[in-house]
Order: sequence, then structure tokens, then C-alpha cells
Amino acid sequence: MVFIRDTQQSLVAAAYLVNTLPGFDDEDALTTLEDFEAYLDVNPYTGTIRRDSDELHAVRAIRGRLRELWEVDREGAVPLVNQMLHDAKALPRLVKHDGYDWHIHATSDDDPLAMRILAEAAMAFTEIIRADEYGRVRICSADDCTSVYIDYSRNGSKRYCDTGNCGNRMNVNAYRQRKARESV
Repeated sequence: MVFIRDTQQSLVAAAYLVNTLPGFDDEDALTTLEDFEAYLDVNPYTGTIRRDSDELHAVRAIRGRLRELWEVDREGAVPLVNQMLHDAKALPRLVKHDGYDWHIHATSDDDPLAMRILAEAAMAFTEIIRADEYGRVRICSADDCTSVYIDYSRNGSKRYCDTGNCGNRMNVNAYRQRKARESV
């Protein structure tokens, strides 16, 4: 599945942010300003970024709303996306900057970062919904992982996230179970 650059970038950033939530064995990975800085290093945003504890708190607060997008189907995502766009007061417009060709910004550059993240994620999910590709919005199939991802594979067959080597771990477990059954 191929999405335009800014859509894929927003989807990656949203999944990354959701994956900072505590899971089975992992703790919250977005508690300090250093954690926040690491998120921003990997997922750069334009516009005003204060990098302070209030902004960190606001960004942390939207993670649950974003996670909901992975817990519903296409029809269930529509009201969530619409509410996110409404809350962010999204007014899409075309912009061109920093060497990037025309793309869409849905909020003003001086709006709070959390609202810009919410709007960009909602706009990206709008594209998934419109393309009828919501089946690619997935939660890792590993029995000990709650990480989320978007399946960009050509045939849509990806089952595991990239955050914890889940695919390798589950394949090794399946192999060991097969060998144990064979030896009985």
C-alpha cells in the first residue's frame, strides 16, 4: 500500500506515539522531556514546538484517543476521526515548505502541538478510510504485545509489529512447539 509522503509520515508518527503507552511488560515510554525530545527527533513537526512539560502532558493526553483508531473497524473510525478534526479545528490548506512539494496542513503552525498531531493523524486516517484500506490498521498478533502498526506490505499480510522483534520471537516459539510435538 502506497500513501503519499505526508500521510505515511503522520501514520508512522501516530503509531509511534500510541506505542509509547504501557503494554504487557513495558512501561510508559513518554514520561520525561527527554522521551518527548526523542519522539520529536524521529517524528519532526513544523510550527511552534515549546518542548516543555505542559506540551508533553498535552501530547501524552491524546495517545488514548489515537489508540482507539486501532481498536475499531472502518465504520467505527469515522466518528473518531471526525471528532478529532473538529476538536483540532482543522481547516485543511495546501502548503509548500522546507523542500517538500505541495501537501496539506490542517491546522495553523502556531496551534498547540497536541492538536496539530491529532489533526494530522486524523487526516491520515481519512485517507485510509477513503482508500478502503482500514484492514491495514493493525495491532500486533504476538500474544505478548499490544503495539500498533500500519501494514504497508504489498499483499497486506504483515502480522507483527516492528517494535519488539515479535515476528522472529513468535516464529521461534512456533518452531519449538512443532519440534516438541515431533519428539513425543
